[in-house]
Amino acid sequence: MLESELNTVWLCGEISNFIAASSGHWYLSLKDSKSQVRCAMFKGNNRRVRLAGGSTPRNGQQVLVRAKVSLYEPRGDFQLIIEMMEDAGEGLLRQQFEQLKSKLNAQGIFAQQFKQAIPKNINTVGIVTSPTGAAVKDIISVLQRRNPAITIVIYPALVQGEHAKNDIVHAIDIANQREECQVLIVGRGGGSLEDLWSFNEEDVVNAIFHSRIPIISAVGHEIDTTLSDLVADLRAPTPSAAAELVSQDNSELQSRLQELSKRAQQLFTQKVKQENSYLQNLNHRLTQVHPERKLQQHQQKSDELNIRLDKAIKRELARFKQKPEKLVRDLQHVDPTKVIIQHQSTLRHLDDRLQRALDVSVKNKSEHFVSIIEQLHIVSPLATIARGYSVSRNSHQQIVRTKDQVSIGDEISIQVSDGRILSQVIDKI
Repeated sequence: MLESELNTVWLCGEISNFIAASSGHWYLSLKDSKSQVRCAMFKGNNRRVRLAGGSTPRNGQQVLVRAKVSLYEPRGDFQLIIEMMEDAGEGLLRQQFEQLKSKLNAQGIFAQQFKQAIPKNINTVGIVTSPTGAAVKDIISVLQRRNPAITIVIYPALVQGEHAKNDIVHAIDIANQREECQVLIVGRGGGSLEDLWSFNEEDVVNAIFHSRIPIISAVGHEIDTTLSDLVADLRAPTPSAAAELVSQDNSELQSRLQELSKRAQQLFTQKVKQENSYLQNLNHRLTQVHPERKLQQHQQKSDELNIRLDKAIKRELARFKQKPEKLVRDLQHVDPTKVIIQHQSTLRHLDDRLQRALDVSVKNKSEHFVSIIEQLHIVSPLATIARGYSVSRNSHQQIVRTKDQVSIGDEISIQVSDGRILSQVIDKI
């Protein structure tokens, strides 16, 4: 419950009951005038601890810790698991640093979209720093060595102490009012977090953010990080490195100049070649459209057409001359007598096939007719009568099938195989 409900806490107190176990872990208590709490710091975290007087804590030493709340289950004791430990003075500054960093970050001041590009080919550099410190000497030395032509403008400011914040802000404002330099280097030499604290002040950060002149931050050494570094348009690890970023070495400039000169010569030579080629092309086109040239071309084309026409006429005459001879050869190959004999043979063959087909058809029809006659005879009423049956009809010539169709006294006609018998109904049984 404790571990899930309580997040990371910051605590300042005095170390007591300190034990460095053989496992590498530390066990201690943190106390103030009213209370104390058990703490543990595992070796993975305590290896990074750097305190005044050494890396191992001492009883009675004031420290600031960042820890998580935990429960030591074997004893049921509430304890803190320490993740980071610093001297109380510097630790409080570190805590303030993190709080202000979070606040400014939430405002978007550190966003990349607000950073200005550092100009190229810089001629004038402004420096905001102490005029007597080592940083300004390093910057000037590098600039003069690499490019003596660069103009240097120093905007003096205290970089440490109670009034340093206001001095730095004022120097940046003056540089923006004068607009006499293309870039500003704001920084100082190395020192402790407390020494560098002026560059973590919110007023200084805002002055850098609102500067119209691009600013390079060069505070302390490479391992030091300030809020000025985060808000600046560019961060240099040291003041000397900042000077190198804004200047080009003379040898580099000469090399670049030679390269540009060579490139210009190449472009000039290429342009001359292009113009010569273009001129030659124009001369060629002018020759092509000259009247005398056009007349020659038309004469040549006329000669070609006459030659083609002469060849075509000769070719057609030869073809017409050969046509009658071909017709004679074709007639010779077509003998009428042979054609008649061939047709007569074909006709006889077809006549034989027709006769055979008629004979087969007549035979098939005859057999089919006989079969139908036989079937009709089988179902014929006369054939039935011939077998001993008879057919009776009433006076209306209707076939009598039941006794109800006649009455006593009616005359009926009885059809038998060899004729009819007239009879009278005398009774119905």
